[in-house]
Amino acid sequence: MAPRASWKGYLKLSLVSCPVRLYPATSASERISFNQLHKETHNRINMKPVDPELGLVERSDLVKGYEYEPKQYVIIDEEDLDAVRIESNHTMNIEAFVDEAAVDVIYQDAPYYLAPDGAMAEETFVVLREALRKSGKLAIARLVLSSRERVVTIGAREKGMFVCTLRNPNEVRGTAEYFDNIPVGEPDKEMLQLAEALIKQKETDFDPKLYEDRYETALMTMIKEKLKGHKPIVAAAPERGNVVNLMDALKASLSQAKPPAESKSKAKSGAAAAKPAAKAAAGGSKARK
Repeated sequence: MAPRASWKGYLKLSLVSCPVRLYPATSASERISFNQLHKETHNRINMKPVDPELGLVERSDLVKGYEYEPKQYVIIDEEDLDAVRIESNHTMNIEAFVDEAAVDVIYQDAPYYLAPDGAMAEETFVVLREALRKSGKLAIARLVLSSRERVVTIGAREKGMFVCTLRNPNEVRGTAEYFDNIPVGEPDKEMLQLAEALIKQKETDFDPKLYEDRYETALMTMIKEKLKGHKPIVAAAPERGNVVNLMDALKASLSQAKPPAESKSKAKSGAAAAKPAAKAAAGGSKARK
């Protein structure tokens, strides 16, 4: 079953537009989650709305309210929300194009996939996608999601497009509070060279499959053991060891560090290259004998 679209509307660039559908690019359905149970009955607890004066109330009796002063609210109903009509309710209007590097990662929020809505939209969609791909730029647009207007970036991705909502600048904290007291100055030159060498030794291509959620895996193992009636397995915490100075730690790390896991293709090519070298070494050892 195809996933349900989060938004349907039009992607528009100047006078060119095509109907599109927006889909969440990620899912949290595979994450382990827990329910709240009563400790004795093990019955699942229902979270029900409670009014401090009336007690338990029906959800149908709830309305939206904006607190403009402490404990003072203005009531907002659906008619009020429907009256707030802006273009981005149904149109993703491209306003500008920027370099990908110009969008600070701290502003990036939720990822989505964008696809054409129907066969009639495909030709226009492909033209816009390829124009984005060839320009190497990201488009900046706006759309309304969950009753909020969001600024988004749009880029070409495979046969479709990739959309990322951006955080509002007032949602991003400044760095001064956290970084101002960090000392400024050049570190020890030798230690810096050792750190750079350690980085170089661990360089690799990023493969998300190599970085599974170890806590999630351990959690599922524990749950399976409990279901079997076994005592939960407790993973041992890593030992801290003796305290050593930074220089010694860098040198020891560099000597013990192993290259990161590489892809199978690299491993195969490395093995193929190793065979002639091994034969040459064998021949050399026989000649010495």
